[in-house]
Amino acid sequence: MIERTELQRITSRIEEPRRFIQVLAGPRQVGKTTLVLQALDKVAIPHKYESADAVSAGNAMWISRVWDEARIMMKAAEQNEFLLVIDEVQKIANWSETVKKEWDADTREGLNIKLILLGSSQLLIQQGLTESLAGRFEILHLSHWTYAEMQSAFGWNLQQYIYFGGYPGSASLIDDETRWKEYIRNALVETSISKDILMLTRVDKPALLRNLFELGALFSGQILSYNKILGQLLEAGNTTTLAHYLKLLNDGGLLGGLEKYLGNVINKRASSPKFQVYNNALFSLQLNTTFENARNKHDLWGRLFESTVGAHLLNYAVKSNYQLFYWREGNYEIDFVMKKKEQIVGLEVKSGGSSENLGMSLFKRLYPHAKLLLVGTTGIPLDEFLRINPIELF
Repeated sequence: MIERTELQRITSRIEEPRRFIQVLAGPRQVGKTTLVLQALDKVAIPHKYESADAVSAGNAMWISRVWDEARIMMKAAEQNEFLLVIDEVQKIANWSETVKKEWDADTREGLNIKLILLGSSQLLIQQGLTESLAGRFEILHLSHWTYAEMQSAFGWNLQQYIYFGGYPGSASLIDDETRWKEYIRNALVETSISKDILMLTRVDKPALLRNLFELGALFSGQILSYNKILGQLLEAGNTTTLAHYLKLLNDGGLLGGLEKYLGNVINKRASSPKFQVYNNALFSLQLNTTFENARNKHDLWGRLFESTVGAHLLNYAVKSNYQLFYWREGNYEIDFVMKKKEQIVGLEVKSGGSSENLGMSLFKRLYPHAKLLLVGTTGIPLDEFLRINPIELF
């Protein structure tokens, strides 16, 4: 079984003295539970694993009950430390208040019970942490699987990763694309939307949110104004509602909307978003074609190629703490702009043909301290680019 790079980090944090609650957050089906179970096999500390997936939302006492059981198990085993793991914690209403109460009680009593929380909804996890648990936690973000991980685990080549993306649970289904799409749609997309967004957040127009996801995934790597988006959606709404729903989809690790890079200028009006899926499987899901046919369609494959780069950058932006934008001035464009403090990196993606781009020259004149890189034709080969952490580009 493949061991992700985060395994060593979470294992070392378990073995550290009790200081912080460890929070493992990320989208569905990226291996959060598997990672924790692997870590538990590597450490000697006694532990208890519980999942709130089937617990009713209003049953906050459930957390206190499993915590009391952990205290009893620690005492019965005559151990001086214990690890409690709670999965899908965001399903419990007011979970953070109960966790704060129990964590602080152990701190006062000198009980060495360590805690790991797992959650699929980034929005709900962040709300609970900032509202009640300030100063008590560390977050470890687990992203979608990289090309290197899919290649190592399943022997995939670059073309397969570009089209089928990085969901490990779907890897065995790619020879039957109809079945593969049904799995992605029902087990991943619909579950993420219905359980991690609609059940946990107020959404007045769920059909509009679903339509926005489908449209945004289909146009991954492209810039669309909110007014143009509204014109293509079946259910009426407004630009504020769309922006809010896009944020929910982003927090669910499904679909992001990159803003236009404006340097140090404060953007008082929301720019037209550049849609970007977190996983190219979500793009291919919307296509009425097959893997083989997509490879033979130059324009479509170019879009999938660019979206693969964007997904790689977007996933690492969450855990490496840099900002990701696009840039456009008239007919001149840079596909992606990375920003960390005062450092700027512009990335242009070329899947074939000429590598000339006048936008890069204009961008360099406007931002002379920026580093400019080309991914693809005559630049960094895509398979090499997908093996690096983009933070190394600064």
